[in-house]
Amino acid sequence: MTKTTIEAPLPGTFYRAPSPEEPVFKNEGDQVAIGDTVGLIEVMKSFTPVVAEAAGTLVAFHVDNEDAVMAGQPLYDLEA
Repeated sequence: MTKTTIEAPLPGTFYRAPSPEEPVFKNEGDQVAIGDTVGLIEVMKSFTPVVAEAAGTLVAFHVDNEDAVMAGQPLYDLEA
């Protein structure tokens, strides 16, 4: 199996759910398909989805919900 680390495409605040009242997009151990939303990055009230570009199993998040992230910072690991 190959492990790939997915990085933040832009700086901002990382969110694992679409809103505080809703469940997270993905949990560790979940299957991820190409095109699945794994999280959101918010910059000045504009939300950009973090979309999976590969399929596999989400094995670990490197950031917590509402963490500030920089472009290129590791977000999560995907095992294919």
